[in-house]
Amino acid sequence: MLRFLLKIVLTALTFVYILPMIPGISFHGSFMAALGLSVMFGIMLWVVELVAMAISAVWAVGTLGLALLWIIPFWILGFWILPAVALMLVAAVMPGYLSVTGWIPAILAGLIMLAIGLFTSSSLWRGHRPPAEAV
Repeated sequence: MLRFLLKIVLTALTFVYILPMIPGISFHGSFMAALGLSVMFGIMLWVVELVAMAISAVWAVGTLGLALLWIIPFWILGFWILPAVALMLVAAVMPGYLSVTGWIPAILAGLIMLAIGLFTSSSLWRGHRPPAEAV
């Protein structure tokens, strides 16, 4: 729960202070609006990832696995595009608070959002446990 709140607050601070430094992105609103944008960004990112996985699954099954030759490199090389798509969707849904003009600023902002997601991911904070001793 604490990681979730940390991620929401860090994303809101990014909307307020860091993303407006990127040419082509402007934020209009208070910190509470930024909190709302960060929640909306999380929802949109979840939807974008779900749609991308569904399309990949249908494509892989429809081609009897042959499409995996294309899908796996696209996932490895293109996972950083998903936050940019989610950010563009947030800007389309809430244009009064966020405006993004073009894909280059969206990709740069998406990389920042991806870094925040990686920083607050559960695998990074998972405690290291010593191996169990043999009896």
